[in-house]
This record gives sequence, C-alpha cells and structure tokens, in this order.
Amino acid sequence: MLKGHPKGLLVAFFSNMGERFGFYTMMAILVLFLQAKFGLSEEGAGVYYSWFYFGIYGLALLGGLLADITNRYKLVILAGIVIMFAGYVIVAVPGMTLAVTVIGLFTIALGNGLFKGNLQAVVGQMYDNEKYKKVRDSAFMIFYMGINIGAFFAPFVATGIRNWFLKTQGYLHDGSLPALCHAYKKGELTDVSNVEFQTLADKVSGGHITDLSAFADDYINAFAVGYNYAFGIAAVAMVVSLLVYVIFNKYLPTKQRKPREKKDAAGSNFKFGKQLIAGAISFAIGIGVSVGIWFASSNVDIAFAVGLFVVFAAWIIQISTKEERPRISALLLVFIVVIFFWMSFHQNGLTLTFFAKDYTVKEVDAFTAIFFSLESILAFIGSIAGLIIIMFRKKVSDKFIGLVMFAGLGYFTYYLMERYQPTGNPIAPEIFQSFNPLYIVALTFPIMAVFTWLRKRNWEPSTPKKIGIGMIIASFGFVIIMIASFNLVSPHELQFVDEMGNIKYNPVPDSSRVLPYWLMSSYLVLTIAELFLSPMGLSFVSKVAPDRFQGLMQGGWLLATAVGNKLLVVGSSFWGKLELWQLWAIFIAVCLASALFIFAIMKRLERVTRDSE
Repeated sequence: MLKGHPKGLLVAFFSNMGERFGFYTMMAILVLFLQAKFGLSEEGAGVYYSWFYFGIYGLALLGGLLADITNRYKLVILAGIVIMFAGYVIVAVPGMTLAVTVIGLFTIALGNGLFKGNLQAVVGQMYDNEKYKKVRDSAFMIFYMGINIGAFFAPFVATGIRNWFLKTQGYLHDGSLPALCHAYKKGELTDVSNVEFQTLADKVSGGHITDLSAFADDYINAFAVGYNYAFGIAAVAMVVSLLVYVIFNKYLPTKQRKPREKKDAAGSNFKFGKQLIAGAISFAIGIGVSVGIWFASSNVDIAFAVGLFVVFAAWIIQISTKEERPRISALLLVFIVVIFFWMSFHQNGLTLTFFAKDYTVKEVDAFTAIFFSLESILAFIGSIAGLIIIMFRKKVSDKFIGLVMFAGLGYFTYYLMERYQPTGNPIAPEIFQSFNPLYIVALTFPIMAVFTWLRKRNWEPSTPKKIGIGMIIASFGFVIIMIASFNLVSPHELQFVDEMGNIKYNPVPDSSRVLPYWLMSSYLVLTIAELFLSPMGLSFVSKVAPDRFQGLMQGGWLLATAVGNKLLVVGSSFWGKLELWQLWAIFIAVCLASALFIFAIMKRLERVTRDSE
C-alpha cells in the first residue's frame, strides 16, 4: 500500500487521527449534547453546530496565512494540536454554561484551523518531489483512509462512555427522552405524551417514577455529563496525536524560505500600497454581496459567511500575478462546488442525526444489532476481510490466513449474534456516524483499484471530472433518504398551539420510524461521493496552487468547506417547516446543479491541471 510513498505520509495520518477522532466525536454527539443539555430546538442547535463547523474550517484560512508568512508550517501545526487539546478539556468539564461551552468550541475550532489545512499542505509538499508526483492522488486517498480509522471508533466510544455514566446513575439510554424531559419542564406535553413520558421514565429507571419533575432534571444532567466525559476521551486522543507528531515530525518536509529579493524603499511601499488597495476593494465587494444576501434571505449568518468567501476570492485574484491568475480562478471555481457539497454532505451530523434520533427505530433484531455493537461489527469486518483475502490473494499461506479469519471471526460474529435478543435490541443514534469512516476505510482500496485499472488503459477521469461525478453520486444518497421519508409524519405536524395559546408537543410515533438500513445505505452512497470529491479536491489544490500560495489555497479550500458548513442551517431551519421528503429534495437539487456547473467549466479546469504538471 505504501510502496513508493515517503515515510512522512504515515506520520501525517497518525498525527491526524486524534483530530479525526475528536471531529467524529463532535459530529456524533455535539448537536445531541446541545439539545439534551440546554433544551435547544433543532433550529437553535443547528445555529451553534453550523458556527462551530464554520469555525473549524474557516479558521484554516488564518492558519494557512500564518504558515505562509512565517514559513513555519510544522510549528503552526504543533500549536494547533495543543490548542485543540485545550478546547476539548473545556467542553469536557461538566456543568458548564452555554457561553463557556461556546468558548470551548471556539478554542477547538481555532486549533483545528492552525492544524488541518497546514498538515494537508505538508502532505502536498512531500509530493512536489519528482520522485512522488505520479502517486499524488493515491497518496491523498491513503491519507484520507488512514485518518478515518480513528473516526470509526469515536462514535462507539462516545456512546459507550455516555451509556456507562447513565448506568452509574441508575438509568438506561433512550435518545428521545431528553427532549421529552425539557418539554415536560416547560409544560408542553399533551396528555397522551405525558403518559408516554411516564412509561419511558419507568422503563429507563427500572421502577415507577413518582416525581417526574425531579426525574427530568436528573436524567438531563446524567445524559449531559456522559457526553462531557466523551469529550474528555477526545482530549486524550489529541495527546496521542501530539506525541506521534513531536516524536516523528522529522519525516515531514520543512519548506525552505526563499531568499528575499532586495528592493528599494519606493518599490516596497508601492507593493504594500497595492495590497492595501486590493484588500479595501475586496472588503467593499464582500460587504456588498453580504448586504444583498442579507436582504434576500434575512439570514445574517449566511450573509457573513458568503461575504467572507467573496472577500477572500476578490483579494487572492488581485494579489496574484498574471501567470498565477488562471490557476487561482480555476481553484476558486472548484471551491464554489465544494461549498455546496459540504452543505449537503455534513447534514449527516445535523438533520440526518435528527432523522436517526427521531425517525429511526430504537430497537432492532439480532442480525441488525451486529452493526451497532463495537465487538460484533469488528468481528464481522474481520470475517469479511478474511473472505476477501481468500478471493484475491494468490499465495497459499495468505489464503490459509484468510480462511482462519473468515471461519474464526465468522463464528465469533454468530456467537455474539446469538447473545442478542431476537428483537428489542436497543441502538443509539450516535452510532450512525461510524458508518461513514467505516465505508471510507473499506472502499478506498477498491476505488483506488478502479482508478488504477482505468489509468493503465488511459481511461481514468481527470481530477475535476472525479469531483463532478462525486456530486452526481451524492444526489443519489439523498434520493435514498427521501424515499424513506415518504408518508412519515413531519416535525411541524408534531407541535401545535392549544386553545389556551400554549405550545404543545407530541413525540414521533413508532409508526413513523424506519429501519436503520435506509440511513446506512444513504451514508454508503454519500461516502462513495466523498471519496470521489474530497481527497481528489485536496490533490487538485496541492497540484494547481502556485507555490507561494500553497498554505493559503489549502486554507481557501477549507474556507469553502466552512461556508458550506455554515449553510448547514438551511437543513435545520427547514426541519420544522417542510415535509421531510421536501427537505431532502433541496439537497438533491443542490448536488445536481453543482455537478452541472463543474462539467460546464470542465475544459478550463483540465487545461489548468495539465499546465500545472
């Protein structure tokens, strides 16, 4: 797998594992924590969630600029790891207010901004070497796969920690209960919902609850503290990444500062003045665009995010040279597509998590339970890996090892399945976030093999074409969840105003809960799209970006991702206003429109790619 690649590739993705572990911990539980702890609505939680993920990626622009100015990429990366660790420590402390939690989230985002884009730039620098240029795309695929190994375990660990703490307090887990607890405290439950609340309270506590008000406070607190401890595990993961990076960063390249040309004072002042004017013009353009979007959408958050991207785009075009401008403009066009991909894809941590919590069954049969327990899913994965070894390895010894794995781990999977109940095995909505990294690890090699097979026959699509194909595939991921949502009761139908003018709340009925395979299938298709787009996009940026803008353009890629994450609020804003299938139709349309756009400018993108090689 790593043959023909520098040693630094391993260092990069092991260093990044802690960040991925924390990222997927947050994706699995952050919005659920905000709702459970602070009683936020889907729309309210979506605002904080989207700002957090905007910060994670948007501050990468600051990190890239800092690294480019100082030329100390490795030092900036180190600072990012330390700051991220501090942020996770803040959110891990139980009992913090929403304001303190937001400070902790900002600290994580700042550290990530210093770390993420610059590590990707360093990976790209390793493949600037003529010896490794031909394997650049495969390097980013391997890097992408490797860092998602840690991401696979994060939701299982977070869920396990949360459930463990609930048990220490004498409770079982039920994902719908925190919302019912908050609604009960506000007096928003109907008579029928009060009966269901009593039933669930008795079930999770193992006895009859006589004081539902005290139970609501206690269950909310236990639920939230369990999540706090899960954030603490993410902090430990950052320590592991820090140790790997400090010990082995010598294998990563150190970009050398080019000697400055001697210029007279008049020339320096002219250059500074030109950049100042460029910045002022860019800022004015960004303000104009922001105001226009604000008036059109009445959403100041989205207006700010899009305006910031416009400022960046206008500024980078103005300060680039005539020779650099075609490459810069091509990257900016791809960044536009990136915005809409991540706006759609990262619904997995927001509206798709709401769907997992509210519209997916709480209990499953024994076979399905295999995929929601860490030990059984690992055994199942090992058994399938053994079968693949038997099928594709030629050595007799390898086939024997594969047979042992297939038979031994297959039997162990069956043994674990027999221990589950035929029906009624509880599952947690957080676990769905493990499927994306699992699919990435499982599918990276097959997709790389397909690309290799096509490359040998000169049929391999160009990097821009892979990105366009990825957008089309992403649309099918939302088609699956849209089909699952037909005839389900919509969130806006569950809340109403009674005769006294009070808001009343009903939980989602069991008749509107679907099997988990709908979400699992949707995540599978979206992951295939991600593998076509995200690592290919990173490769495209490192290949096309002018040398002096390497860190800055990686930051630009992440700024585009940040804007896409801010647009996540489109999903949470419409959650309680549209039919569910109509919500998913929005993202289908966005993905297909983005694909149409990138294929319309394909010749231009491919020409720039060829000129950069």
